[in-house]
Amino acid sequence: MKPIAVFQHTEVGAPGTVVPILLSLGHTVRVIRIVDGEPVPESATDFSGLVFMGGYMGVHDDLPWIPRELALIRDADARGLPVAGHCLGSQLVALALGGSVARHAAPEIGWQPLQTGSDALALDWWGEFAAREVQTFQWHGDTFQPPPGARQIARSEYCANQAFVLRDRHLLLQSHLEMTPALVELSLERNGEQLRRQFAAGNPAVSDPADALSDLELRTARMTTVLTRLYARWVRGCA
Repeated sequence: MKPIAVFQHTEVGAPGTVVPILLSLGHTVRVIRIVDGEPVPESATDFSGLVFMGGYMGVHDDLPWIPRELALIRDADARGLPVAGHCLGSQLVALALGGSVARHAAPEIGWQPLQTGSDALALDWWGEFAAREVQTFQWHGDTFQPPPGARQIARSEYCANQAFVLRDRHLLLQSHLEMTPALVELSLERNGEQLRRQFAAGNPAVSDPADALSDLELRTARMTTVLTRLYARWVRGCA
């Protein structure tokens, strides 16, 4: 079986639980470290699926690897291979396949609830987590408009476009369900001032900084369970 490629763009945007989840589901994984200057493959032919992680940059930034990743996503789509994206990754997938990305009304940061869908598609992907409120970790200033034909499976109060499925195989996740305690701590260490500044300004889409580091083992373990359910459905398309 060909490996699943996971693209890491920054240190803070590490794959977190994604790699162990994919391994637990019986797949091999190759992490492609854009953060370390590793080149973007020219073709998706060597992989059974692609996963794109987050990052501080935007999809419209003038970085040489961004158009190469967009082309790779389109190549995977043309080959019928599944693609998944987390935060920046979801925006890359959206832009590559006909959607758009723009600045959101305000940053969404910290612990926030997702409301998962209740229709048949949402049930297929979320399983027992469908039609429920699921806690997730957010850190984004942009938002995506999904490609034509994408179907929504989750939303949040302050950013409607949270999770979509396209062509029954591509998964777009605006939030960071992949976080580990160490990654939450690193996010706050590197970028905590933005969280504190936005909270002080009264941004309702930002969680209380005093709560950001509490119960990390439990919170991230719950997210891992939810993300495992999503990826168990996603890997069905990985040949």
